Amino acid sequence: MNRLIPTLCVSGLLIAAGAHAANTADDIYDLANLRVKITPTLPYVDVRHHGEPVTLMRMQDPGHTVAPRFAPTGRDCPPFCVQPMKVDPDVETIGELELIDYLQRANAGADVLVIDSRTPDWTVDGTIPGSTNIPWTRLHPGEASEAEIAEILKFEFGAIRQVELWDFSNAKTLVFFCNGAWCGQSPTNIRTLLTLGYPPEKLKWYRGGMQSWEQLGFTTVDP
Repeated sequence: MNRLIPTLCVSGLLIAAGAHAANTADDIYDLANLRVKITPTLPYVDVRHHGEPVTLMRMQDPGHTVAPRFAPTGRDCPPFCVQPMKVDPDVETIGELELIDYLQRANAGADVLVIDSRTPDWTVDGTIPGSTNIPWTRLHPGEASEAEIAEILKFEFGAIRQVELWDFSNAKTLVFFCNGAWCGQSPTNIRTLLTLGYPPEKLKWYRGGMQSWEQLGFTTVDP
């Protein structure tokens, strides 16, 4: 039997197909026969966002276009300057399929945390399902105190404080993203963590961010 899934809102989450708030409750998708898949062999994936199930897939409407907030191309620089392809020579830059793999790993209980670095004025319009919002300001020495940053390192990332240094041997792999190639919020956090000694192999950057995610018609949810 083919599994059918409607677009519903549960606890403020859009838990089915397509982009955030782009579908109505009347939309029903046959997940076994999607015409717009993620890859030829991967039509969709199931993840959880704040404990709620989410079917992560691509928008099925052929007339769907990118959300207006990601359409402008003439953004002032600074602050919206084009970022390099790599934040650091030893930090991996990843694409959508790699990000989805990390989301699945996190969903399966692996020590992986996918982080939306954007501030609330950006996240209010939707985020990637399975991600955790930690605004970049909470990890930036110029915006947050040393104690506040230490709290995140310990309780969110799994690092252990050793006098003046940190032990990151059992810390999580962190996957950062923000608005897109013109957004410096997640790169700023990655560079900060590198100065604190966070292993570069445990830091990943989804450079395309929300703009690329939306352009490909992927599911988004309320933050």
